[in-house]
Amino acid sequence: MTTHVTIIGAGLGGLTLARVLHVHGIPATVYEAEASPTARAQGGMLDIHADTGQPALRAAGLIDGFRGLVLEGREATRVLDRDGTVLFDEPDDGSRGRPEVQRGELRRLLLDALPEGTVRWGRKVSGVRALGGSRHEVTFADGGTVVTGLLVGADGAWSRVRPLLSDAAPEYVGTSFIETYLFDSDAGHPASAKAVGSGSLFVPAWGKSISAHRESGGTLHTYTALTRPQEWFAGIDFTDAAVAAARIAQEFDGWAPELTALITDGGTAPVLRPIHSLPTGHRWERVPGVTLLGDAAHLMPPSGEGANLAMLDGAELGTAIAAHPDDVEAALRAYEQALFPRSTAAAHDAVEIFRLCCLDEDAPQGLIGLFTGDEQPPAPALGATGGLTGSR
Repeated sequence: MTTHVTIIGAGLGGLTLARVLHVHGIPATVYEAEASPTARAQGGMLDIHADTGQPALRAAGLIDGFRGLVLEGREATRVLDRDGTVLFDEPDDGSRGRPEVQRGELRRLLLDALPEGTVRWGRKVSGVRALGGSRHEVTFADGGTVVTGLLVGADGAWSRVRPLLSDAAPEYVGTSFIETYLFDSDAGHPASAKAVGSGSLFVPAWGKSISAHRESGGTLHTYTALTRPQEWFAGIDFTDAAVAAARIAQEFDGWAPELTALITDGGTAPVLRPIHSLPTGHRWERVPGVTLLGDAAHLMPPSGEGANLAMLDGAELGTAIAAHPDDVEAALRAYEQALFPRSTAAAHDAVEIFRLCCLDEDAPQGLIGLFTGDEQPPAPALGATGGLTGSR
């Protein structure tokens, strides 16, 4: 019978894996560095795709619970010029198949579907080492250890498990996001609320962009992108919210005030989010007793796919383990044989989508073409900007 599965990381991918294993009667423990489920904000909106995230939730037996979390109307998409002119406006007619939910609520759905004690909070991994015979020892910052015959790294961009399999490390892509929020926007910031509309807003330009999404309660969640060296951002005092916001807004001088207000009028301090990526096509040779999923396996520029791919990874790995209960290595081989081509294709698409969002010399025409089908790859529901904070 399959050994007890040790999962590092209680993000959406790790939790999906734990849940699918539970559905099949396979024990698992998830170790998470955060002190509790509410230790930090879990990001904003996620669009859950019909070919990735939704099948994962079906495998987890949670598709009905997911549907109860959907915020109606949030699939609407619009592209504006920097002067506020609407260039593209697609309402949510319910046909796009990528409904939007709050990341934190989706994570809670997964947590509530696991047996009590499955997730061990406050267990930050400090090191991992191979013991031979497919066994690995995980050491935690508090000095504790655990030995396991099946280790899964679901621990994100800076995975402690990845070095067991690969020498690859995330590299800065040259662009950073600055995250801000406007609360109660319809009453307090009506011009910005009107600009964003009922779903996602994109205002791309060469080397920069403003993207926002309407969350629940009239909250506008904004990611401002700037292509600058990390040293440039190091020169901004992000401990002074007003100064930092004003400095970022200077890079958008001349843009419509309802757009720059998304930066300067925020209800929280701006948060810097440097964007990193693993090499496109990242893969590894089979190492007995260990594998990766989600950003630990295939960190890529944000494109709306990251959380969906992580959940699909978790579901497919859990299903493979259940299909090979007496042969862990057969399960891991089957999982990785499907994982590598899938993640490589997604990474290629993500690079192109990211370019059109904030690196395109012809912006915003390229992004509009992506949404209308005149550009390839097919347009994703890029409203999932909230997926950034959970894994980056």
